[in-house]
Amino acid sequence: MRYAVPFERLEDAPVSERARLVDLSHVVADGLVTYPGLPPPVVGEHLSRADSRAHYAPGTEFQIGRIELVANTGTYVDAPSHRFEGAADVAALPLQALADLPGRVIRAADAGRRLGTALLPPDDLAGCAVLFHTGWSRHFGTPRYGEGHPFLDAALARALVARGAALVGIDSLNVDDTGDPTRPAHTALLAAGIPIVEHLTGLEALPARDFRFYAVPAKVRGLGSFPVRAFARLVTG
Repeated sequence: MRYAVPFERLEDAPVSERARLVDLSHVVADGLVTYPGLPPPVVGEHLSRADSRAHYAPGTEFQIGRIELVANTGTYVDAPSHRFEGAADVAALPLQALADLPGRVIRAADAGRRLGTALLPPDDLAGCAVLFHTGWSRHFGTPRYGEGHPFLDAALARALVARGAALVGIDSLNVDDTGDPTRPAHTALLAAGIPIVEHLTGLEALPARDFRFYAVPAKVRGLGSFPVRAFARLVTG
């Protein structure tokens, strides 16, 4: 069987066929460390191709994979129940809170660790996915990623709530300073029902605006966080 555009040749497709979508997610792989101290995923097989041959006609085989992981793995979304017991879990998040959102990128690579309200533009952020581009994703998968990462200060988180942000994302370890046990950014944003997407990557490929953002998890009941395939669709004239 052949596909119209073979998967291994997608990068060779004409720009007009591939430039509209920008992948903003890290690859999840066996042994990947996303967050220091949390166990990495274990990726393997439930049924191998060789073992499957006993169940099917000659020449027919399948592979059934298996993965064991904590919910905070790779690029993931936090729902309100990640912070607040009884609040909405990832299964309860409506699609309109996670998909086809007008996007804004806030450039913060030169802003230091603590990101404050001075970074916010004066124009409207209501209903937008507001994504903070710090450049920290270059350290992902290394010990450096967990040391001294950029974060949103409490005043910035409150300002995002006040200005009606629909979703907040960052290409860093955490929206909060992990040295602050009160987690003010998570608290303010999730109390307002604003999903948080952490561990983004590739934000340098996006314009400051004129794109739509998507970060949809599997519809799993009882979890406050779950991996997503985050991506942007560029809006052209």
